[in-house]
Amino acid sequence: MIEKISKGLSLNKQKEQTVLEILPHEDENSKLLRLKRGSWESQKEPWLVYDEKGKLHALLSIETLSKMIEHFKNAEKETLFLKLEKSILQHLPLDFHDVWTVAMEEIKKSKKSDMDFDALIKKIKTEHPNLFLDLKDLYLPEGASVISTIER
Repeated sequence: MIEKISKGLSLNKQKEQTVLEILPHEDENSKLLRLKRGSWESQKEPWLVYDEKGKLHALLSIETLSKMIEHFKNAEKETLFLKLEKSILQHLPLDFHDVWTVAMEEIKKSKKSDMDFDALIKKIKTEHPNLFLDLKDLYLPEGASVISTIER
């Protein structure tokens, strides 16, 4: 199990990895930490800790944990931006940036944590139809379809 985790964490050398074990102690309010492998001075994270039941835990510094949380927040924000971008593009904006700006203002006003971007863009399209292409406004000869006109 440790070897599998080590590969995912780029800790290929077992010497680099600190592995600890929690052992019982005479005092019921205390436990003993025993170094199984690695070094107490190791700066490589995470340190791996086996509890008394053999369950594996990871020990991280607050700095590393804070960076991880920030990374997850940024990834979540990027995912939301990609979903918003997709919703905007599906509604044929004339100027993507203008629609994006209006959408961001609406999102800031909203107190919702889980925004339905398709509904938001439909609302913006209703309130600001000039920001979107309306296929009905395209001139097509009677009996012609968009596909047959494009194929020509």
